[in-house]
Amino acid sequence: MEKHCLECSDKLRGRTDKKFCTDMCRNAYNNRLNSNINNYVRNVNNVLKRNRRILEALTVLNESKIHKGKLIEMGFDFKYFTHKKSVRAGVIYFCYDLGYLATEKDDYVSIKLSMLELEAEMVSIAAEPNPKYKSRMSDGERTELR
Repeated sequence: MEKHCLECSDKLRGRTDKKFCTDMCRNAYNNRLNSNINNYVRNVNNVLKRNRRILEALTVLNESKIHKGKLIEMGFDFKYFTHKKSVRAGVIYFCYDLGYLATEKDDYVSIKLSMLELEAEMVSIAAEPNPKYKSRMSDGERTELR
Protein backbone atom coordinates (compact mmCIF):
# COMPACT_ATOMS: atom_id res chain seq x y z
CA MET A 1 0.00 0.00 0.00
CA GLU A 2 1.36 3.41 -1.00
CA LYS A 3 1.48 6.15 1.61
CA HIS A 4 1.14 9.85 0.79
CA CYS A 5 2.30 13.07 2.48
CA LEU A 6 -0.38 14.56 4.76
CA GLU A 7 0.33 18.06 3.42
CA CYS A 8 1.01 17.80 -0.32
CA SER A 9 -0.14 14.22 -1.06
CA ASP A 10 3.16 13.28 -2.77
CA LYS A 11 4.22 9.64 -2.59
CA LEU A 12 6.35 8.90 0.49
CA ARG A 13 9.67 7.10 0.20
CA GLY A 14 11.79 5.72 3.03
CA ARG A 15 10.60 4.72 6.48
CA THR A 16 7.25 3.01 6.81
CA ASP A 17 6.05 5.33 9.60
CA LYS A 18 6.87 8.51 7.66
CA LYS A 19 4.00 11.05 7.41
CA PHE A 20 5.56 13.95 5.47
CA CYS A 21 7.83 14.09 2.45
CA THR A 22 9.90 17.09 3.68
CA ASP A 23 10.42 19.26 6.74
CA MET A 24 8.71 22.09 4.88
CA CYS A 25 5.52 19.99 4.51
CA ARG A 26 5.65 18.96 8.18
CA ASN A 27 6.01 22.60 9.30
CA ALA A 28 3.25 23.81 6.97
CA TYR A 29 0.88 21.10 8.21
CA ASN A 30 1.52 21.85 11.90
CA ASN A 31 1.35 25.63 11.41
CA ARG A 32 -2.02 25.26 9.68
CA LEU A 33 -3.24 22.91 12.40
CA ASN A 34 -2.27 25.28 15.24
CA SER A 35 -3.01 28.62 13.56
CA ASN A 36 -6.31 29.32 15.36
CA ILE A 37 -4.85 28.77 18.83
CA ASN A 38 -1.70 30.74 18.00
CA ASN A 39 -3.71 33.66 16.58
CA TYR A 40 -5.87 33.93 19.70
CA VAL A 41 -2.86 33.90 22.05
CA ARG A 42 -0.99 36.36 19.84
CA ASN A 43 -3.95 38.78 19.79
CA VAL A 44 -4.45 38.66 23.57
CA ASN A 45 -0.73 39.16 24.17
CA ASN A 46 -0.71 42.16 21.81
CA VAL A 47 -3.53 43.80 23.80
CA LEU A 48 -1.70 43.12 27.09
CA LYS A 49 1.53 44.58 25.72
CA ARG A 50 -0.30 47.70 24.49
CA ASN A 51 -1.92 48.14 27.93
CA ARG A 52 1.49 47.79 29.59
CA ARG A 53 3.09 50.31 27.22
CA ILE A 54 0.36 52.83 28.11
CA LEU A 55 0.86 52.26 31.85
CA GLU A 56 4.62 52.54 31.43
CA ALA A 57 4.29 55.82 29.53
CA LEU A 58 2.10 57.21 32.30
CA THR A 59 4.55 56.19 35.03
CA VAL A 60 7.41 57.80 33.10
CA LEU A 61 5.32 61.00 32.93
CA ASN A 62 4.69 60.69 36.70
CA GLU A 63 0.92 60.50 36.18
CA SER A 64 -0.59 59.08 39.35
CA LYS A 65 -4.24 59.55 38.41
CA ILE A 66 -5.86 59.60 35.01
CA HIS A 67 -9.41 59.64 33.71
CA LYS A 68 -10.69 56.31 32.37
CA GLY A 69 -11.90 57.97 29.17
CA LYS A 70 -8.39 59.24 28.46
CA LEU A 71 -6.99 55.71 28.90
CA ILE A 72 -9.59 54.30 26.52
CA GLU A 73 -8.73 57.08 24.06
CA MET A 74 -5.08 55.99 24.27
CA GLY A 75 -6.13 52.43 23.33
CA PHE A 76 -6.26 50.86 26.81
CA ASP A 77 -8.57 47.83 27.13
CA PHE A 78 -9.79 47.22 30.69
CA LYS A 79 -10.98 43.68 29.89
CA TYR A 80 -7.41 42.38 29.61
CA PHE A 81 -5.00 42.01 32.55
CA THR A 82 -2.52 39.34 33.62
CA HIS A 83 -3.43 39.11 37.32
CA LYS A 84 -4.99 41.06 40.15
CA LYS A 85 -4.26 41.69 43.80
CA SER A 86 -6.70 42.74 46.52
CA VAL A 87 -5.60 45.58 48.77
CA ARG A 88 -7.42 47.74 51.31
CA ALA A 89 -8.30 50.37 48.73
CA GLY A 90 -9.74 47.87 46.23
CA VAL A 91 -8.32 45.64 43.54
CA ILE A 92 -5.12 46.38 41.65
CA TYR A 93 -5.13 44.96 38.13
CA PHE A 94 -1.76 44.19 36.53
CA CYS A 95 -0.47 44.08 32.99
CA TYR A 96 2.64 42.01 33.60
CA ASP A 97 4.53 44.04 36.23
CA LEU A 98 2.66 47.38 36.09
CA GLY A 99 -0.69 47.86 37.76
CA TYR A 100 -3.61 50.22 38.18
CA LEU A 101 -6.32 50.69 40.79
CA ALA A 102 -9.74 51.55 39.36
CA THR A 103 -11.96 53.58 41.67
CA GLU A 104 -15.71 53.09 41.46
CA LYS A 105 -16.76 56.49 42.83
CA ASP A 106 -15.30 58.52 40.01
CA ASP A 107 -13.95 57.73 36.60
CA TYR A 108 -10.30 57.94 37.60
CA VAL A 109 -7.63 55.29 37.59
CA SER A 110 -4.76 55.44 40.04
CA ILE A 111 -1.56 54.22 38.41
CA LYS A 112 0.57 52.00 40.63
CA LEU A 113 4.24 51.41 40.16
CA SER A 114 5.88 48.10 39.40
CA MET A 115 5.08 44.88 41.25
CA LEU A 116 8.38 45.04 43.19
CA GLU A 117 7.68 48.58 44.37
CA LEU A 118 4.13 47.60 45.29
CA GLU A 119 5.37 44.61 47.34
CA ALA A 120 7.87 46.86 49.14
CA GLU A 121 5.02 49.29 49.87
CA MET A 122 2.86 46.43 51.21
CA VAL A 123 5.68 45.23 53.49
CA SER A 124 6.17 48.73 54.91
CA ILE A 125 2.41 49.04 55.54
CA ALA A 126 2.35 45.64 57.26
CA ALA A 127 5.35 46.60 59.44
CA GLU A 128 3.62 49.72 60.79
CA PRO A 129 1.60 49.13 63.98
CA ASN A 130 -2.14 49.63 63.67
CA PRO A 131 -3.17 52.52 65.99
CA LYS A 132 -6.65 50.99 66.48
CA TYR A 133 -5.25 48.08 68.46
CA LYS A 134 -3.21 48.76 71.57
CA SER A 135 -1.00 46.02 72.87
CA ARG A 136 -2.06 44.44 76.14
CA MET A 137 1.55 43.59 76.99
CA SER A 138 3.56 45.88 79.17
CA ASP A 139 6.91 47.21 77.94
CA GLY A 140 8.70 44.75 80.22
CA GLU A 141 6.92 41.75 78.70
CA ARG A 142 7.74 42.97 75.20
CA THR A 143 11.49 43.19 75.93
CA GLU A 144 11.46 39.61 77.33
CA LEU A 145 10.04 38.31 74.06
CA ARG A 146 12.82 39.88 72.02
